[in-house]
Amino acid sequence: MPVSLDVVDALSELVAFPTVSDRPVTELAAWLAQHAEDVGMRVERFETSPGKVNVVASAGPAGTDGLCLSGHMDVVPVDGQDWTSDPFRLREDQGRLYGRGSCDMKAFLAATTVALHGLDLSRLQRELVLVWTHDEEVGCHGSRTLADRLAAEPRTLPSACIIGEPTAFRICRAHPGHTTVRIDIRGVAAHSSRPQLGVSAIALAGRILVGLERLQDALAAEPAGIDPLVLAELPNDHAVLNCGHVHGGSAVNIVADHCTLKVGIRPLPGQPADALVARIDAVVQEAAAPLAARGASATTTLMQSAPALLTPADTDLQRVLAAWSDDPRPTAAPFATDGGNLARVGAAPLVFGPGSIDVAHKPDEYVPEAALRTCVDVVTAAVRARCGDPRG
Repeated sequence: MPVSLDVVDALSELVAFPTVSDRPVTELAAWLAQHAEDVGMRVERFETSPGKVNVVASAGPAGTDGLCLSGHMDVVPVDGQDWTSDPFRLREDQGRLYGRGSCDMKAFLAATTVALHGLDLSRLQRELVLVWTHDEEVGCHGSRTLADRLAAEPRTLPSACIIGEPTAFRICRAHPGHTTVRIDIRGVAAHSSRPQLGVSAIALAGRILVGLERLQDALAAEPAGIDPLVLAELPNDHAVLNCGHVHGGSAVNIVADHCTLKVGIRPLPGQPADALVARIDAVVQEAAAPLAARGASATTTLMQSAPALLTPADTDLQRVLAAWSDDPRPTAAPFATDGGNLARVGAAPLVFGPGSIDVAHKPDEYVPEAALRTCVDVVTAAVRARCGDPRG
């Protein structure tokens, strides 16, 4: 039988797991799996590497189109941030619950766990599926490997799907993707007093950066190729490039023989990421070609790719969530989520959850306690609406 579980206590336990993306998530995954088993769910664990596991739990008639609830277990680092208190110990102050991951996105994990403890899942008429993923914060790696696995079986998720990211209970049906490429530049070392004997990889990186600026301008000028109404919901009307990392050289008196750039790409829904990667590589090769005879070169490597999301408007789930939102009109999230990967296996996700992305990833991240408690009611209502709990 379901047992009483306070949602603040649940969140406190989840925050205490220091699941920064470069650490294991196994203990938190075990906590979630145990609670799913306690309420009668069928639990599967999909390990992708040591310490990294996705948890899928289900209840109700298998294969029926009920509801999927999804969230990620990892959090971003706290290194170098000025926290008022221990980031891995939940702290309450004036109605706010502070802690790393309290907002992004352990609040949704806690609220879902508590909501399911209040339902008799043996009476579901359609399937309920939980998808808890690892390494979302570093490129949605967990959901990508899980989607690959499910697609190979083949197996689909329920079409109605909530990705419980912090949207302050705004309904988001779309978001850009996020792809990362690494550009490795090789020059020729020489004494800095005789630069003509070498080729500076840093100077070549500068040429590449100028070319990427021109590419960004070209992307901004090109038609997006998607519905203007969808475009109006998105944070940008074109794909965005950002060179967020530059590292090169070894000493000030040596012509640099190496330099690395890392470039982030945020394609719009319907824009293939691989086509944008190819255009970046064309810029790289054009810049490097004049220096090839002198021994310079550059290569472009895909590091990760999280797909964009676009879910049709006016779904049944959107109408359910509209009752819990200050604005029932769908919009777009500015950030990528696991939703793009889950859409590959039948889900039509909506991004909707407690807390604001404006405080995520920052020191003293928090979720309002009122929003956390409301989320329990949101999940309960969504399960009853989509999975047919007769007690609803």
